[in-house]
Amino acid sequence: MCALDNRPSPPATSLLPEPAPPRRRGRVLRRLLVVALAGGVAAGGTLMLRPREPHRAAPPAPAAGPRAQAAARAAAVAAAQTAVLDGLPAALPDLTTLIGAREARVRAQPKDAAAWAVLGAAYVERARRTADTGDYPRAERALQTSLKVAGKNNTEALGGLAGLAVARRDFPEARRFGEEALKAAPKRWSAYPVLIDAYNGLGDYKAARSALDKLTALKVGPDVKPAVMARASAVYRDRGWREDAVAQVTDAAAAARTPVEQAAYLCQAGQLAWERGDRDDALRHFTAAVRLDPDQPAARAGQGRALAALGRTQEALTAYQGALAHRPTPQVALELGELYESLGMGRQADAQYELMRTQVRRELEAGIDDDLVIGQYEADHGDVQEAVERLTAEWERQPGIEVADALGWALHRAGDDKEALRYASIATDSTKGGGVRSAPYAFHRGMIERDLDLEAPARRHLQDALRINPYFSPLQVPAAHTALTALGSQPPNEELPQ
Repeated sequence: MCALDNRPSPPATSLLPEPAPPRRRGRVLRRLLVVALAGGVAAGGTLMLRPREPHRAAPPAPAAGPRAQAAARAAAVAAAQTAVLDGLPAALPDLTTLIGAREARVRAQPKDAAAWAVLGAAYVERARRTADTGDYPRAERALQTSLKVAGKNNTEALGGLAGLAVARRDFPEARRFGEEALKAAPKRWSAYPVLIDAYNGLGDYKAARSALDKLTALKVGPDVKPAVMARASAVYRDRGWREDAVAQVTDAAAAARTPVEQAAYLCQAGQLAWERGDRDDALRHFTAAVRLDPDQPAARAGQGRALAALGRTQEALTAYQGALAHRPTPQVALELGELYESLGMGRQADAQYELMRTQVRRELEAGIDDDLVIGQYEADHGDVQEAVERLTAEWERQPGIEVADALGWALHRAGDDKEALRYASIATDSTKGGGVRSAPYAFHRGMIERDLDLEAPARRHLQDALRINPYFSPLQVPAAHTALTALGSQPPNEELPQ
């Protein structure tokens, strides 16, 4: 993402005119959108057959009658409601049906706290899957209404607010609501995953591991056990326990109850394969996930990543574009822009960066904390001082590993390598961070050390980045090779720090 020298990039047009304050709460909520589910079903008629006419084609099967259609709709609503309350993936058509049904319910019964809580959780899940940022204010309105109606011990509403805060990258709020939900219902398993996310986002890895231990000690049914295994896999990945992470998510995918749930776990397995540099295995998992759930944008982006690493460039671009069509997130737009840039396609890269800026503005309006992605963009493609300011504020508010790495890199790009190394060390040292083995983090640290004339550790971390994943970035991998060539081969008696 950067040039090889450590001089800051010339100022470019800033993503936003002024650095926004680190907190995004307190915004005016949009009016709750009420969408009436289209009523009425076609009545099925009885078709009369004439067996004495042997050449007559067989008629089509009778259309489902109103009762069958109503039963199917009720089953879809019940399944989607269970999924969103338990924090499980739900199919988009079922989410649409559920939202329509619950909107109708709260319109008719505005004091139904449970219906408001379900509606809020469904909005959050739909926003995650479609990037419809308007769903976040709707979710907050519905969940706060549920709390107001039912009181503070409303576990479903508290859990929904914790999930909303995680989706908005507001980890202090996620911790607050998550701990309140857990206090109200200590045996409710779905309170733990959002708390684990919150603790990780705040850099409290000890609390995250403790929450996982409590979660795995709970007796859960077979319907949610795959989700528990998938959550364990994510924590093991953060600890650097790759084999355990792969085993857990593989078992989760095998035990999943629905295609949508299985697709989510296959996508998670694909990301693990990608992080260890296994392009083919990653592509197999991502492709299987898309086949099971075409509305899985993370898997489509993963396909693009793996295809680009395999040299199948046009297919990679198509996959990325498909991901953005389903869910236009800033991170994927930035990733595609950098792929275009690596191919020398500057006009197309600029178009993706503009798309990223547009989506960031939408997300900020919806209360999403995008300082991390803004900082990552500005550090490599825009105003490095804005990157440092935003990421410093983000670190003070929620000091997770991702923020430590991004802040270290921004400081390096701004020319402050001594301070940059402090944050890069937090991101890469298992004794200071979560233990995750990341090629980008190792690359960033190696480049910082190179410019501090720490040749031995620089060589070590640059080699480690390429060893972990030789394809981790279309822009940074060539920079890593160039830097290693300039550093030369390792002297025979040179001792590398541990």
